[in-house]
Amino acid sequence: MTTDAAHTVAKRLPERTIERLSEYRRMLLECLRQGRTHIYSHELASMHGITAVQVRRDLMLIGFSSDTKKGYDVGVLIEFIGTILDSPDGLNVGIIGMGNLAQAVTHYFNGKRSRLRITAAFDIDPRKVGRTVAGVPCYHMDTFAQEVPRHDIRVIILTSPSSVAAGMVGPITDAGIRGVLNFTSTPLTFPDNIYVEDYDIITLLEKVAYFSKDPEPAEDSE
Repeated sequence: MTTDAAHTVAKRLPERTIERLSEYRRMLLECLRQGRTHIYSHELASMHGITAVQVRRDLMLIGFSSDTKKGYDVGVLIEFIGTILDSPDGLNVGIIGMGNLAQAVTHYFNGKRSRLRITAAFDIDPRKVGRTVAGVPCYHMDTFAQEVPRHDIRVIILTSPSSVAAGMVGPITDAGIRGVLNFTSTPLTFPDNIYVEDYDIITLLEKVAYFSKDPEPAEDSE
């Protein structure tokens, strides 16, 4: 499959499939670091708590096949998933709100993917503007419209306080951003041509806490 064809396939894939492909690649990269050259679908499935059928279905959706006797070639599969997930020329990311969360994300992520890079951050706090975190310069939000095209930013990670999050919709939209990862607890409405993923840490933690509670005592049966 050519790169162009791969990206055509990617546009038709379900969101959950894209998530699993990212998870597969992350685990495959770890296998490669451990010196493994091949892996079976049931092994990959076990690492992610899903079925081998689901793994094979996902890989069939992107047009990937392999020698089932030896399993999937780890290096080849990593490269193939890259043709689906990655932009051919790479893609630059910006962060709005350079607080502790944004700094942690920047330190953790940069260097993990060669074709997806955090290249600029934005804030209004004079103590943060002008600083560099993990090689990423922080600019004043007033310069957002100028710096986005200069850094060719296509995606924004939004970690600003929830109280000002709604005010970021206009600048993000006007700057031609194509995707937003929203870490605030405020639901935001963007035009349909901007893909938005909400990541509410409080809600997710409360969900985990709920399912982690001690089970209610069983009723006595007579």
